Amino acid sequence: MDLFDRMLELSGKGYYCAQILLLLALESEEKEDPDLIRAMSGLNGGMGFTGHLCGALSGGCCLLGYFCGKGEEEEIEDPKAAELIRCLVEWFEETVGGAYGGCDCKDILEEDPSNKIRRCPQVVESVFVKCMELLQENGILG
Repeated sequence: MDLFDRMLELSGKGYYCAQILLLLALESEEKEDPDLIRAMSGLNGGMGFTGHLCGALSGGCCLLGYFCGKGEEEEIEDPKAAELIRCLVEWFEETVGGAYGGCDCKDILEEDPSNKIRRCPQVVESVFVKCMELLQENGILG
């Protein structure tokens, strides 16, 4: 199954942008973490369905943090973490924000529910691909 089909399958199971991104990250390591996925639901629909910051962008930042952030007392955050997140945000602002007039869900969807089907899958896929590129280019993932 390719990435896009897997994302659509997860969406069909009721997961949203940020959750899908972290599910894909976990799957890449053959892990499961229902608590993490549940916590990501706070980002659904632009932070609790308020239409604010796109869940794909906030979820992408969390995905990067998943791979290079501090998770336990003895761990040290990768020194590149903040730079990677900054790169993702700038890329998102230029590409998605530039295409749709902003980085909020309400901008991307233009208050048209059918845009969720037309736009969100491509946005989530492009964020996942960009995150993987950033992690690979910086030697965090092989």
